[in-house]
Amino acid sequence: MRRILVEFARSRGSRKRGGNAVKVDFDEAFVPSPGRDGILIALDDALNALANIDPREAKVVELRFFGGLSEKETAEVVGVTDRTVRQDWNHAKVWLMDELKRGT
Repeated sequence: MRRILVEFARSRGSRKRGGNAVKVDFDEAFVPSPGRDGILIALDDALNALANIDPREAKVVELRFFGGLSEKETAEVVGVTDRTVRQDWNHAKVWLMDELKRGT
């Protein structure tokens, strides 16, 4: 889901600059608003930076934010305890917010 949203945001940006992207119709419920394209791309960049520092935290964010998994489901996928997921999630949120604030 993360890749789909980020690529959609990037393609919308390339069309603004004359790109010949193929138009694909999506259910409107799944299409992010145009004003959030930059935020989504910045989040993707920050998440890639986090993955270089702490891959497990980045995975937790992907599963929780983009995948919609609960703490328990995420813990099962990652192979850690619920408490570890909660700690990783809280730390990653703070780190990502700092990174996004710094980038703007």
